[in-house]
Amino acid sequence: MVSKSYSNLLEMSAGDGVDFRQPFKSLPRVVTSPGIITDPEWDSRSDDDFVGSTSFAERKIIVANFLPLNCMKDEAGQWSFSKDDDALLMQLKDGFTDGTDVIYVGSLKVQIDPSEQDHVAQKLLTEYRCIPTFLPSDLQQQFYHGFCKQQLWPLFHYMLPICLDKGELFDRSLFQAYVRANKIFADKVMEAINTDDDCVWVHDYHLMLLPTFLRKRLHRIKLGFFLHSPFPSSEIYRTLPVRDEILKSLLNADLIGFQTFDYARHFLSCCSRLLGLHYESKRGYIGIEYFGRTVSLKILSVGVHVGRLESILNSPATVSKVQEIEQRYKGKMLMLGVDDMDIFKGISLKLLGLELLLDRNPDLRGRVVLVQIVNPARSSGKDVEEAITEASCVAERINVKYGSADYKPVVLIDYSIPFSEKIAFYAASDCCIVNAVRDGMNLVPYEYTVCRQGNVEMDKLRGVEKNSHHTSTLIVSEFVGCSPSLSGAFRVNPWSVDDVADALHHATDLTESEKRLRHEKHYRYVSTHHVAYWARSFIQDLERACKDHYSRRCWAIGFGLNFRVIALSPGFRKLSLEHFVSSYNKATRRAIFLDYDGTLVPQSSINKAPSAEVISILNSLCDDSKNDVFIVSGRGQNSLDEWFNPCEKLGIAAEHGYFVRWNKAAEWESNYSIPDREWKHIAEPVMQVYTETTDGSFIEAKESALVWHYLDADHDFGSCQAKELVDHLERVLSNEPVGVKCGHFIVEVKPQGVSKGLAVDKLIHTLINNGKAPDFLMCIGNDRSDEDMFESINSKASSSVFTTAPEVLACSVGQKPSKAKYYVDDTAEVIRLLKNVSGVSSQPEVVSQGRVTFRDVLDYVE
Repeated sequence: MVSKSYSNLLEMSAGDGVDFRQPFKSLPRVVTSPGIITDPEWDSRSDDDFVGSTSFAERKIIVANFLPLNCMKDEAGQWSFSKDDDALLMQLKDGFTDGTDVIYVGSLKVQIDPSEQDHVAQKLLTEYRCIPTFLPSDLQQQFYHGFCKQQLWPLFHYMLPICLDKGELFDRSLFQAYVRANKIFADKVMEAINTDDDCVWVHDYHLMLLPTFLRKRLHRIKLGFFLHSPFPSSEIYRTLPVRDEILKSLLNADLIGFQTFDYARHFLSCCSRLLGLHYESKRGYIGIEYFGRTVSLKILSVGVHVGRLESILNSPATVSKVQEIEQRYKGKMLMLGVDDMDIFKGISLKLLGLELLLDRNPDLRGRVVLVQIVNPARSSGKDVEEAITEASCVAERINVKYGSADYKPVVLIDYSIPFSEKIAFYAASDCCIVNAVRDGMNLVPYEYTVCRQGNVEMDKLRGVEKNSHHTSTLIVSEFVGCSPSLSGAFRVNPWSVDDVADALHHATDLTESEKRLRHEKHYRYVSTHHVAYWARSFIQDLERACKDHYSRRCWAIGFGLNFRVIALSPGFRKLSLEHFVSSYNKATRRAIFLDYDGTLVPQSSINKAPSAEVISILNSLCDDSKNDVFIVSGRGQNSLDEWFNPCEKLGIAAEHGYFVRWNKAAEWESNYSIPDREWKHIAEPVMQVYTETTDGSFIEAKESALVWHYLDADHDFGSCQAKELVDHLERVLSNEPVGVKCGHFIVEVKPQGVSKGLAVDKLIHTLINNGKAPDFLMCIGNDRSDEDMFESINSKASSSVFTTAPEVLACSVGQKPSKAKYYVDDTAEVIRLLKNVSGVSSQPEVVSQGRVTFRDVLDYVE
């Protein structure tokens, strides 16, 4: 039985397992001192097997499903290859600096016999700087035509597997193939990596697991990922059974690129709803905080290679073809559609729009022609066959109904034609329509705009003056990625045949000046936001996202697809029991400050009262005359008083230190003047409105503060409401002596100057004034409010109030960015640490003799 969890890739890969214990293969190439690598099992290959005569050049490694190469066998049966200059991956090199060594990793579009693979691989590397992956044919079928095309591609285009009899349901064996294929790609990428300064740029949904494989081997690799397809809304994406694994893998990249903000917004929503991650925009850049790393998002649509299009346009064959097309359709308005044959391109809907146009406007019959170029389908299946049949039937019906012997309203070109001929159609067409019901980008409108700009030779043949203006008209679906950038186009809902017909009619009715203005606006954008601009901008943002790689310490945690890297400041390390006991034992006077929720009691615990074990440990610590122990919490004084009633000597700072009690016998006191409660009468009604409109939220009324909780509300709606509430409260309370703060699923209003940091500062100051200056400061906490405590004791310890600087153990619960110097994993580890030193505290005769060892502590606990 196949496991329902794919967290262990070793099981998934079966015989082709992932052995992450092996170091990456490029290590031997950068060894400069003899004897560093002595184990022959690391890698037995010679340096000649590695990529590269340019080992020290700036290197960009472009990874995609297919290499940008044309492949064919000559008459002798030998493979011959050539660059595909029209491929996006080949064109993006223009965005890199001169001298950049660009290496491509991907599959060939043909199957190579195993006996020929070594020769072909050497040839491709030497002549084209390409590293082929050579996936076995059965794996290629399951990986590409199976999981990619049958599972991911429909889902990313908003098509859910509803019909059980069509084999559309999630197939775990296909996902296994997807994992194995991505692992093979990772192996090949590792062969190309020369140094940690190399950039790896992964393209599209076929390789969404690649970031995890690469990050596992090189923690500081510069890794970018660009998704060319749409990213669906969270309601669609969450139906994917391996949704978390794919999201976590993408987050192992440093930069994730999307065509439009809509796609990025959907991705952020998925990260927020499914993984509970937070994101924010800083100085124009969107970032997701992920275990100490900031994963940046890039929103920029792909462009076209203007120079390449112009060079084809300038060729005599293209100019001649343009003349031929214009002569063939002379006196008619030529409309053009260029689409791949698949179910999402909306070809039939486009034809239905034309049919309605001709039905409503008899005067346009004989004057309008739609040439529909259909590129060969990239995949096969019943859906594709039905789309082909449907488009052919609709086209035939229109031609029979509105055509004649010398006029066909629809010209369907459903066979492969040279790219130069498409360019000629672009240049000759008065209008171009892209009517896809869902498409990641679609560069057809960009290509059409460039080609309509024409050239001097074409203008001369047309009898147009040299400096005359050019025209173009675009009709673009709202659901196409390029739509937002084409503000002069007619935007249509492709599902509305009326919308399409109306747009076609408007296109026939435009004046020359309107066509000129629309064209100039589009050409200005397309000619500046070209493919080189896109590539250069992406790489620049990738470098920016990676600039602090070497200023952080990295820890690798998790197995398989749950692997991730935690990046923390260099001085941040785990607090060991031995170090804690040693420092505790040497101290003559100790001050210990403990947060409550998330520190002594798990954040997820339903019963928030402290356990008997916690009470026992705190009492034991307080019984030591050398200790002053405080609970510093945001909770109200009544709850803390009730819970810690058994602790006679425990100090408590409630409501972030607004109220302080030094022990059970003492009275609650406040260092703040008696507050004006008027602000509560202003804030509470506002909070009540948001509580009534936000299901799952509630108000907590404290003596000194009001807190609006939304942990149990819908994640996105709760966050949205919290932002609105903060703005609302800041406006109505602008003249009140209070502050509004947004915390972990809370919005809090409290008097200005109240914080855990100030509370700890005052407690330490009082201890010093009472002759109890500590030489050991301990502080443990888990959330943002505790960062104030960490900052306070760090600054206090280095100030002049101490004659001798005390030892400071500021400790965060959990590995995350913090002002603390140490961390522990969870609340259970906090309890273990305190339990051990509380054992030391209960043996005064041993402590006084100064002979406590780590072994003594362990013996006592046992």
